Amino acid sequence: MGRLRLPVLLLLVAFVTAAPFVAMVLVAFAPPGGQTLPGAFDLTRATWRNFSDVLDSADIGRWVVNSLVYSLVSVVLILLFASMAGYAFAKKRFPGREVMFWAFLATLMVPFQATLIPYYVLVSELGGVDTYWGLIVPTLANSQAVFLMRQFIVGLPDELFEAAKIDGASEWRIYTTVVLPLIRPVLATLGVFVFLWHWNDFLWPLVIGQSEEMRTLTVGLATLEGENVPVNQVMAGATITVLPCLLVFGLLQRYLTDSIATSGLKG
Repeated sequence: MGRLRLPVLLLLVAFVTAAPFVAMVLVAFAPPGGQTLPGAFDLTRATWRNFSDVLDSADIGRWVVNSLVYSLVSVVLILLFASMAGYAFAKKRFPGREVMFWAFLATLMVPFQATLIPYYVLVSELGGVDTYWGLIVPTLANSQAVFLMRQFIVGLPDELFEAAKIDGASEWRIYTTVVLPLIRPVLATLGVFVFLWHWNDFLWPLVIGQSEEMRTLTVGLATLEGENVPVNQVMAGATITVLPCLLVFGLLQRYLTDSIATSGLKG
């Protein structure tokens, strides 16, 4: 019985975690008309009608494009800036480095809701409302990403950087040919997290994207609920939002396992 405790516990956790997603998919494929559980368990009546209805009744395509632009551009820029900052904080020596790093890290303790109004006022004054740059730029200073990058790069052997300097490599060449290849696992891991954070983000896109054309998928689905759209169509739209996340995770899963396997290795 002692050997069965852990598998049973893991199965229970897996069931509790997967149950809402399974229910969402079942309701999405249930016949139109607001049918939910337990009637949705009748798979013989499954239909694609809800997906076609929600695609016809709402500008899902535009919302998907907005979410992709918001998420993918943010991933690329955050990984670029965070890797540069992490390399500087980990391997470079300059006055005030530790104070600057911990001051930057202290911003993690400030809730986003406390800075929401200053962010909005600043972006609004600069003309960033209902624009992609107004949506993306305020999220680029990601202190958590910088912290993860710095902690990973600290473990890289100093001899690699000293050898590159002896060979006459510039700082940019060291960054592109030494640092980036070695941190690919953590880049993939952080890329998945950043993509999920932005893809599922709701509050900031709701505030800054005030027109229907600038709505992201999460904001657009929330407006469907307010328009008395049948729950089956709402669940169909929610199922669509999960697919890119599964795709990103599937493509980068190998790098995630590599990151776990190589964490803690030094020298």
